[in-house]
Amino acid sequence: NGEPGYERHKEQANAHAREKSKSAREIGEIPPPTDPARRESCRENFRQFCETYGAESFPLAWSDDHLRAIVKIESAVLRGELFAFAMPRGSGKTTLAEWACIWCLVYGHRPFLMLIGADQTIACGMLDSIKSQIENNDLLLDDFPAACYPVRALERISQRAKGQTCNGEPTHIGWTADKVTMPWIPGEPSAGAAVRVAGITGRIRGIKHTRPDGTSIRPSLVLIDDPQTDESAASPSQVMTREKVMSGAILGLAGPGQKIAGLATITVIRTDDLADRLLDRTRHPSWQGERTMLVYEWPTRDDLWGQYAELRREGQRSGAGTKAADDFYAAHQAEMDAGSRVAWPSRKNADELTAIQHAWNLRIDRGESAFMAEYQNAPTSDDLTSDKLDKRGLAAGRRSPPGRGTPRPSPP
Repeated sequence: NGEPGYERHKEQANAHAREKSKSAREIGEIPPPTDPARRESCRENFRQFCETYGAESFPLAWSDDHLRAIVKIESAVLRGELFAFAMPRGSGKTTLAEWACIWCLVYGHRPFLMLIGADQTIACGMLDSIKSQIENNDLLLDDFPAACYPVRALERISQRAKGQTCNGEPTHIGWTADKVTMPWIPGEPSAGAAVRVAGITGRIRGIKHTRPDGTSIRPSLVLIDDPQTDESAASPSQVMTREKVMSGAILGLAGPGQKIAGLATITVIRTDDLADRLLDRTRHPSWQGERTMLVYEWPTRDDLWGQYAELRREGQRSGAGTKAADDFYAAHQAEMDAGSRVAWPSRKNADELTAIQHAWNLRIDRGESAFMAEYQNAPTSDDLTSDKLDKRGLAAGRRSPPGRGTPRPSPP
């Protein structure tokens, strides 16, 4: 094995392996954007960005509440504002926050972002959704090739990130479960932009990111999604602890003399929980809290909705299904809709005729207490007996729940 011929063969094989490895790491030229005008039109227009590149994520028409939230998100991202908004479950507030992150990354609006959830696992789930869009969204690839093309070249093998090169230069791309660093393509706005995740009770202070050019940056935008759990919302001490983290460690992430932008997407679980406190503009005016609801005005025909509720429950109890209730609503729809005002007219299931029917179905099926908290952001009581709805209680749909008036919603 020590003969010269063997040594030459061994070196040739090693050289071939090195060349093959180098070739596998090299991604070549970044293609130019397909439609520069389309890309430029969305640079400072978040709504247009969502409608253009995220159409599949937002298939329904916007509600007025969505449009107000979009304007607030723009202000947070472009002007460094803080904004906390509570929307009903299933209204897409988390999806809006995720697309705000993508918008920041591809345009370089904010070079270093933090995603914070109730715990790190939840925050990592948001990051997975963002990574999926960057990996798989063909329109993003067309118009933001410097951000997306190197990611596609990984072919979902994150280990390739470490050695990836573009025209012989390292891209310094990072693609892990808790942090993403966009490819370092000099001259591109997305170059080196980063996003990192954390749980609200985890290590947050002192986080920084070192870019390939040697500069060290601190987070300039924090996206906080549902920072409390059912358990923490029920504990005054945990509420206080998380409130202090929001006001201290999180708002101090940018470092001395720096301003941080913030978006908090929240749902009120209990009276005076973390979300309820953030929405209080007297207590936390800087967060400019906005409280939205699924239903702003209930219909006037309480008697008909009481009959509908009983038909629905009886059909569910007997196993016959909800057809009798659905037929009753279809026969009396004009009367039963009178006086109602819903936040999002497009929000309904395929087997429902209107958004107000959808809201009533949620209220009947989930119970009064859960509905008021999860969909109205106006929890009524911690007493679980309030979930035991009877016909009389459902018929009183327009009246405030016992013991506490419904808060006045934010003006449309």
